Amino acid sequence: MKTRKLTRLALLAAIALTIFVLEAQVPALVPVPGVKLGLANIVTVVTLYLYGPGSALTVLLVRVVLGSLATGQVMAMLYSLSGGLLSLLAMLPMRRVVTEKQLWALSIVAAMAHNCGQILAAMALTGTPAIVVYLPVLLLSGMVTGLFTGLCAQFALKKLRC
Repeated sequence: MKTRKLTRLALLAAIALTIFVLEAQVPALVPVPGVKLGLANIVTVVTLYLYGPGSALTVLLVRVVLGSLATGQVMAMLYSLSGGLLSLLAMLPMRRVVTEKQLWALSIVAAMAHNCGQILAAMALTGTPAIVVYLPVLLLSGMVTGLFTGLCAQFALKKLRC
């Protein structure tokens, strides 16, 4: 890996980590557990389009692991990791057909996949399959937050390409 690319990926990871830690300090906007904007995902989407899947995975892993350790939410790491990985997996095939002007659509699907990953992690950790009834609430929030973060990623990518 060239030094320039490594440096840029380190900066993107640092930005994502900073956003993750700051967002963890902000009180929840809605009184529903697990619902947050997920602003650090903007960086993952941008990284995916600028540098590809491997780099996006690296930025995602650095953000989730270091962010969870920095915020003291080690248990939440499992939810973030399962959601983030499923989200990235959902973005990979879409990346081939979704243009940079349609990142909002990719981000909505990614946010919903993230929510599915969270539910799967919760079911695995608690052994309670009934928790799946919470999924519609998370999917609805994922559509809204995914739209917002997707539009932000779209704007950021447009500015970075200039």
